[in-house]
Amino acid sequence: MPASQPTTSAGEPALKRAIGPKLLILFVIGDILGTGIYATTGKVAGKIGGALWLPFLIGFVVALLTAASYVELVGKYPKAAGAALYTQKAFKVPFLTFVVAFMVMCSGLSSASAAARAFSGDYLGEFTDAVPPTLVAILFILVLAAINLRGVSESVKANVVLTLVELSGLVVILSIGAYAVFAGEGEPSRLTDLETGGTGYALITGVLGATALGFFAFVGFEDSVNMAEETHDPARTFPRAIFIGVAVTGTVYVLVALVSSLLVDSRTLEGSSGPLLEVVKAGGVDFPPKLFALIALFAVTNSALINIMMASRLCYGMANERILPRAMGSVLAGRRTPWAGILFVTVLAVGLVSTGEIEGLGDTTSFLLLCVFAVVNISVLVLRRDRVDHRHFRTPTALPVLGAITSLILASPLADRAGDVYIRAGILLLIGIGLWVVNRAVMRAREKA
Repeated sequence: MPASQPTTSAGEPALKRAIGPKLLILFVIGDILGTGIYATTGKVAGKIGGALWLPFLIGFVVALLTAASYVELVGKYPKAAGAALYTQKAFKVPFLTFVVAFMVMCSGLSSASAAARAFSGDYLGEFTDAVPPTLVAILFILVLAAINLRGVSESVKANVVLTLVELSGLVVILSIGAYAVFAGEGEPSRLTDLETGGTGYALITGVLGATALGFFAFVGFEDSVNMAEETHDPARTFPRAIFIGVAVTGTVYVLVALVSSLLVDSRTLEGSSGPLLEVVKAGGVDFPPKLFALIALFAVTNSALINIMMASRLCYGMANERILPRAMGSVLAGRRTPWAGILFVTVLAVGLVSTGEIEGLGDTTSFLLLCVFAVVNISVLVLRRDRVDHRHFRTPTALPVLGAITSLILASPLADRAGDVYIRAGILLLIGIGLWVVNRAVMRAREKA
């Protein structure tokens, strides 16, 4: 290892600071965009009907509340471990820290698995159905792991290209919608239809259920804080990047939802794993469906790539905090990428690919992260007593309070999610507890030795 190469306190090479303000903004936008809007829009429509825009609007507000908390914390503690680091500093309960970290990791892996499933679904079906979907999904994960292993610069640059491609796909949808409006196409009356199966309590739980699933489309901004050690001047760079990223994607999502409902009925959207492809076909514009399918494939690829990046950096950060064994923080000397973390999360992602369909995996991701978001919002308030010697963003106190309340409501049974989501999350949590016990035993054995 060259003498001039920076190292961590554990003697491992420090991560390379290769991300500037523009790259980080595109990273955040690319992380949020992707599988959620391209693959789960139809399932959200199935829960709420033609008022498809409403869950995305509510989800945008909830995301913005929690994003403000993340901005304060990443500026205050610019380290790679994200929510796990904030939880440990706030509560100093190692078990809680591990559970939060494990839930974040599992949310990233379930999201990557949903992206892999979306990649092998109706969008790929526009080109071929000769290869078994599960095999496609596994190969998909392995290729992205190789890109991640090569280096953060390569991964982030690939993210920039894929972000621009997926944005172009959504611009196509919005352009089709604008054409339809001026041509008098579509069915505006659908935009106010709430098909939640009842009124009163049933209406509330129906809207909450659709919002909880639709929230999957907004997850991703929290991943960016795990790149803090690879970002130039994170205390100044992150506030602008996260707020711009959430604002841009939230606006695009609401508009895309309006266009989708305007042009395609909710049942047709619900029945497709490529709902935006249905919008293209119904839009009255001569845009090649295969070209849009290709754009969608790039979009879900971007989601999976960033989630694998996030999970591997989380492993690295937890190892440095001694929440995971020190070996999990091993860095490839030449490339300065966390190879041990990348290998670990890739194995888990391959295992998760076959555990559910897109809707179940997406809702599992939302549930896990909503629980984490509640903890993060509370952590902001607890850590106000901890002063640091540098300037950073400070969010108004009301925002983390509202963020915690809304996150808990959407994570609760009021959101009317399927029981298998809680079962899958519970199994993952039990696996995490098992790993915690093993890790503690290893640490105690080392102390005695």
